Amino acid sequence: MAQKPRILIVTPEVTYLPEDMGDQAHYSAKAGGLADVSAALISALFDFGCDVHVALPDYRSIFSGYTTKTHNRELEKIRKRLDEERIHLAADRAFFYLDNVYSGYSDKDLKVSLAFQREVINNIIPRVEPDIIHCNDWMTGLIPAMARQMEIPCLFTIHNIHTMTSTMAEIEDRGIDAASFWNKLFFKTPPYNYEESRDWNRVDFLTSGVFAAHYVNTVSPTFLKEIVEDRHPFVESCLKNELINKYHAGCATGILNAPEPEFNPAVDEMIRYNYGPKNHRKIKAKNKLCIQKILDLDQDENAVMFFWPSRLDPVQKGCQLLAQIMYDIVSQYWDANLQIVSVASGEYQKYFHDIVRFHGLERRVAICGFSEGLSHQAFAGSDFLFMPSSFEPCGLPQMVGGIYGTLPIVHDTGGLHDTIRQIDTGNNLGNGFLFNVHDARGFKWAIDRAMDFYFLDPDIKEVQINRIMIESVLEFNHSRCAEEYINLYEKMLKRPFIV
Repeated sequence: MAQKPRILIVTPEVTYLPEDMGDQAHYSAKAGGLADVSAALISALFDFGCDVHVALPDYRSIFSGYTTKTHNRELEKIRKRLDEERIHLAADRAFFYLDNVYSGYSDKDLKVSLAFQREVINNIIPRVEPDIIHCNDWMTGLIPAMARQMEIPCLFTIHNIHTMTSTMAEIEDRGIDAASFWNKLFFKTPPYNYEESRDWNRVDFLTSGVFAAHYVNTVSPTFLKEIVEDRHPFVESCLKNELINKYHAGCATGILNAPEPEFNPAVDEMIRYNYGPKNHRKIKAKNKLCIQKILDLDQDENAVMFFWPSRLDPVQKGCQLLAQIMYDIVSQYWDANLQIVSVASGEYQKYFHDIVRFHGLERRVAICGFSEGLSHQAFAGSDFLFMPSSFEPCGLPQMVGGIYGTLPIVHDTGGLHDTIRQIDTGNNLGNGFLFNVHDARGFKWAIDRAMDFYFLDPDIKEVQINRIMIESVLEFNHSRCAEEYINLYEKMLKRPFIV
């Protein structure tokens, strides 16, 4: 085993990279949480002194602030230096001119994925010569099969369960030699041989990643267990069966993500007033007044404020549950001046706006599109946050909430189950409020428990929130997450390789 194994992390998204890792230029390609998680893991591994390399698509928009021809010439120099160091940019016109990681059109996203993987397989892996390859989500799903063919241990991380399919003919047309590892891919129909399957039998990218990888992980232990126990009917049977096989072979686990270090009210540059566990009671009230002023809500530092931090997706995030009870909870706790702040984009935003306008709740409920700065301020000013997800591979807002003293109200599922425990003030335990039945009544029950907590003696609340803020910082951090991945890498290197 190598004394210091070389790790190649292959990801279609990243929020930032350590300055000391390659160049002082700022680069960012983000579509969702995968970008934040990738950045966090890469940075933590680098801080631990690991020999870590990164493969990324060379999106035009990855470098911020470079738009003129002069800047473009400078960018070419930067790209060349990066490839000589630890950051390896896969180049192709399919994604170079994209301003977003995903186009929203499946055929274009597939083309981007194939171009990215072609460059990783044909150029980056031979140049880096990694001891371990760490792939992320469907956009990298063909690489584990190639890694198995080359006998390079490969970890495949599932952040989201979205997938794409393609034929070997299309894959090869994009410059990937699928014929060399075709029998390590997962096909929608069991293949008879290469020639028979090449033109019509579709390869499932996400399931191929699971099927071929040396080891697989989801981003929370409970979400993996839920899939293995067939508790999510939306998970396709092929993916579920391959995860079950990996799980029972001892080759699958769950590793919780962690929020960015910038999500800490003591150092957060996006909030009006910084604070910590010792002075949260006074300073959170000032932050609440600040966001009330920004959003034109009733100015009252004693108002109880609830925050919606997740995208407004009714399939996963449960925003329809809030729509069903929004008027009821505002009216029930009218004398407590209950307020709701939603800083999120998505299809349900219109429904929230309609409810607010119909009932005239503009001074009590603010519905805003996503804004990074406003979201940070809402964490700092709110008392509670909503996360009634029907399923949750991991989730980060519930962890951030605890760090800011904004207590989460969550459905007991997936990563929410792994990170939130019911508050027990008598025994100084717990960090939020959970409900088990995913419907409006269950959600309302948890909100009522949160309000019971809110009406406690302020000194009792202060002690509990102080405890939760301290515990959250200690529990939800990148060092813990990176250590778990390092332990997994070491386990993979020690395990006999089976082709």
